[in-house]
Amino acid sequence: QVQLVESGGGLVQPGGSLRLSCAASGFTLDDYSIGWFRQAPGKEREVISCISSREESTWYRDSVMGRFTISRDNAKNMVYLQMSNLKPEDTAVYYCAARNKIERLCPAGATYYDVWGQGTQVTVSS
Repeated sequence: QVQLVESGGGLVQPGGSLRLSCAASGFTLDDYSIGWFRQAPGKEREVISCISSREESTWYRDSVMGRFTISRDNAKNMVYLQMSNLKPEDTAVYYCAARNKIERLCPAGATYYDVWGQGTQVTVSS
């Protein structure tokens, strides 16, 4: 069964850090680009970062640039999102998604991704 499972979410104070993990099962991530998305209450799902299947090129949304870092460990079949200097506006459910395509650049849009995790809640509050 092809599956992605996110973990690492939780409650953190403003300025704090969290590392989200995305574990793949039923397939290997080597030929997949991976995106991280989030959806806040009452808002549309938005892409915040992605990493390509080749060359590991990355993309970040302006609002998280310099604070979030995406990385992948194909040997462990894992993708990570390191989040630092978190702000209340980062509060959302965070999802990882996979796209089966060998490519140099990852697409920054939800419609391009085929496999989705169930999400993990991140709450930034004092």
